[in-house]
Amino acid sequence: MTQPANVASTRNPLGNATVLEKLGLLGELSGTWKGSGFNLIARPDFRDKANLYLQLNQTDETLTITPIESAIPNRGFGQNDIELFGLSYLQDIYDHHTKGALHLEPGVWITQPWTTYPPQYPPRGGQIIARMASIPHGNAVLAQGNATRFTGAPTLPPQDWIEKYNGSRFPSFNSTPFPADGPVINAEGSSEEMTARQIGAEAFNQYDLSCEAGQDNPRTPFAASHPEPKLPRRIEGVAMQHVINDPIRLLQAVIERQKAHGCTFEGWALNIATHAPVTFRVHPDSPLTGPTVNIRAKGAAGGIENILFLKGGEPTGTQGPNARAGLVYATFWIETVTPRSGAHFMQLQYAQMAVLNFAVYKLLHPSKGAQGELKKLGWPHISVATLRKAS
Repeated sequence: MTQPANVASTRNPLGNATVLEKLGLLGELSGTWKGSGFNLIARPDFRDKANLYLQLNQTDETLTITPIESAIPNRGFGQNDIELFGLSYLQDIYDHHTKGALHLEPGVWITQPWTTYPPQYPPRGGQIIARMASIPHGNAVLAQGNATRFTGAPTLPPQDWIEKYNGSRFPSFNSTPFPADGPVINAEGSSEEMTARQIGAEAFNQYDLSCEAGQDNPRTPFAASHPEPKLPRRIEGVAMQHVINDPIRLLQAVIERQKAHGCTFEGWALNIATHAPVTFRVHPDSPLTGPTVNIRAKGAAGGIENILFLKGGEPTGTQGPNARAGLVYATFWIETVTPRSGAHFMQLQYAQMAVLNFAVYKLLHPSKGAQGELKKLGWPHISVATLRKAS
């Protein structure tokens, strides 16, 4: 490897070809992507005095990604200056049925050269990358990791359970809650009934479609307002209960269908996290004392800052009942999909886990007895989508 050289003080725009070359594996992100997906978020429910509100949305999305035209110099005394190259983006997500706004996120993707101070090296044939996101709820996210190549169907599970999704370092995007201290993400296929019992709470029936939604069990399939439309039995051919437990199955369903039509796949996987390592349970519904595994996406680092409202009781050393973001990890697959006809197209899929920490209402205010226990829980907020690059 060649030691990075000192960079110039003048930042002149570079030609498109030069910028794309410098972006490397991130270059194919450039463009406008459109498609659909699914969003699941558990949040406090002060109005209905229930333990939580489970919001479920089928989504439509436009993701516009634009290369930054010049190098981005970073300077220091520890080693020679380095140049970053990046792309700015704007993510716009809204409800498929109501057309109501759900998520707006401006941000930046960057790629970083290897460094000696601190020593940081990309995986073989890959790149060091980072994503910086600003969320209007009052969160600023920095998630770092790496970009690597993959071949084959990207989200179908291979034999090795640790890398359950081809190209992804993360073995689970399961939605069931867990004790926030740690945290330890539940294994793929885990159920609400078992996990609720283990953390000392009543069953969180919002996750169980055999329980009717109502004031004591608020849940919405598509929007945050009443009256609620009826939940579909299947999305993309996947049973709705499986969608709620593991939304990444929607991505797998798209790949299964394309594979059945003779499509082949190759591309780049972007694995990022705000923390390293991220700890996962090994077996579905395993007890809190069951085996776990620590997953380190190479280069993962960063953090999350929240506005004071979301920080809740932090100044006194405890986490209050407001929903504070505590962890984000994600895999983005940039896919070249080639049908039998040979006319390939570009597809972008992602699965993102954002853990929200808050204590549920009925643990804070039980119907019987005294004040109750302030138990901090981690609640997965999961977003998945399949997008195609627009002409």
